[in-house]
Amino acid sequence: MSQYFVVHPVNPQTRLINQAVGILRQGGVIVYPTDSGYALGCMIGEKNALERICRIRHLEGEHNFTLLCSDLSELSEYARVDNAAFRLIKNNTPGAYTFILKATKEVPRRLMNEKKKTIGIRVPTNKIARALIEELGEPLMSSTLILPGQALAEADPEVIREQLEKVVDLIIDGGTQGEQPTTVIDFSEDEPKVVRFGAGDPVPFE
Repeated sequence: MSQYFVVHPVNPQTRLINQAVGILRQGGVIVYPTDSGYALGCMIGEKNALERICRIRHLEGEHNFTLLCSDLSELSEYARVDNAAFRLIKNNTPGAYTFILKATKEVPRRLMNEKKKTIGIRVPTNKIARALIEELGEPLMSSTLILPGQALAEADPEVIREQLEKVVDLIIDGGTQGEQPTTVIDFSEDEPKVVRFGAGDPVPFE
């Protein structure tokens, strides 16, 4: 059975955030709120936790996992990005966007898209998500909680508890969120391309 924390969406309780990060550091898989539905998270280096997330979501090798970052200062460590792309990304973060970029060697191969060798990068606005990554001190490996057969992100923590309490280590209840997942922008080719329309306004990238 997973633990279940009710965390204040505006002023996350430090004690609960610290406990959640402790679970992550022990190799745990957590469910947490973002600005576009709920997501699954684990530490970058935890292979077993990543495999659990893949089983929950029925993911294959061509999926783009995302690194949830507190800001863009970590971007160059994990992704290759030119100046024009960086300016465009900077002007639209934090926000409900995931940016697909060519990964650097700092990214474990198991997190990359098998064919394109890309990784997703995201800077959220959600205060609980930001508190988690700030306390963790490094990006959080993240995947939007879209269950098999569904098109939208899970938004209700009580429903998530009914579905996943036996297969994750922690569910953070930050209130009901919007169901739209992030808008995904692919920067891995010459021009940015909107590959998924979601909560973020796609206009700046079209």
